[in-house]
Amino acid sequence: MPIDYDALMATRVDDEVCEYTDKDALLYALAVGFGSNPLDRKELPYVFEGASLKTVPTLASMLLPSTFLDGCGWRYDRVLHSELRLDLYRPLPPAARLLTNRRVVAVHDRGPNRGAKIHIESEVRLAKDDTALFTLGNPLHARGEGGFGGSRGQDPAPHRLPKRPPDLVCELPTRPDQALLFRLCGDRNPLHADPALATRLGFDAPILHGRGTCGVACRAILQTICDYDFTLISGFNVRFSAPVYPGDLISTEMWQDGNIISFRCVVKSRNAVVINNGKCTLTT
Repeated sequence: MPIDYDALMATRVDDEVCEYTDKDALLYALAVGFGSNPLDRKELPYVFEGASLKTVPTLASMLLPSTFLDGCGWRYDRVLHSELRLDLYRPLPPAARLLTNRRVVAVHDRGPNRGAKIHIESEVRLAKDDTALFTLGNPLHARGEGGFGGSRGQDPAPHRLPKRPPDLVCELPTRPDQALLFRLCGDRNPLHADPALATRLGFDAPILHGRGTCGVACRAILQTICDYDFTLISGFNVRFSAPVYPGDLISTEMWQDGNIISFRCVVKSRNAVVINNGKCTLTT
C-alpha cells in the first residue's frame, strides 16, 4: 500500500496519555553506555536509583508511543530516523505521566530511489500540572516510499560547525550487543536485530539505532563538558549521516562557544561521520 499524502498530513493526536517509570530511565541509560564501569560514582546515579536518579536528556526521544503512524502505508523495516530536534523546558523527571499533542507537519517526496521524508512534531506536557516538558521534532526517512507525487520540499539549513579544530574530543565504545539492548527501549525495528534483513537492505550487519547513537553523543557531552549535570542541557539537535555498527568506537568532536556546543560523531575506523551538524544548548 503506497503512502497516502492526504491521510498523513491529516494525522494528529491531542492529549495522548503515556507514562514511563524509573525502569525506563535506567534501561535507556544502560543502553547508551552508562554504567560500563559500575564503580564510576559520576555515572552511577544514571543507572542506580540510590540517592537520586538522574535522567539522560535524550531519553525524551524514546518516551512517546511508536504506534503514531501505524497503517500509514510504509514498510516499517525500511524506516530510519534522519534527524532529531529536542527542546527541553525542564529536566526530565525519573518517572512521569505525560500528555502529548503530535502531528505530521510535512511529507516530502525525494523520488522513487530516495524515499520520503515525514516530519513529525510532538509537544509534551506533564499530566499532573499541564506544564510544558519538551518538544520533539522527529523527521523520518521512509526508504523506498518516494515517488508518490508530492513536493520534494526543502530542509532547514543545518547547524554549522566551526571551522577550527575541535576544542574537545571524547571517545566512547559501543558494545557488540548494544542494538539488541537498545531496542528494548521502544524501537523494535528488525533492522537492528536481524542480520539477514540488514543484508537485504544494503547494510553489512544490523545497525545501531540513530537514537542510540544520539544517546552516546549526549553521554559524551555530559561527561566532557557538563560534569554529568543533566540539568544543564536544554536542547539537543542532530542529523544522522551514516550508520553505526554495534562495536564501533564513536569519537564525539566538540566545539564550545558560550552556551552552544557544536558537535559531530565520527567512527574513525571507517572514516565515517555518523552524526553531523550537532547542536547542544546549555542553560544560561
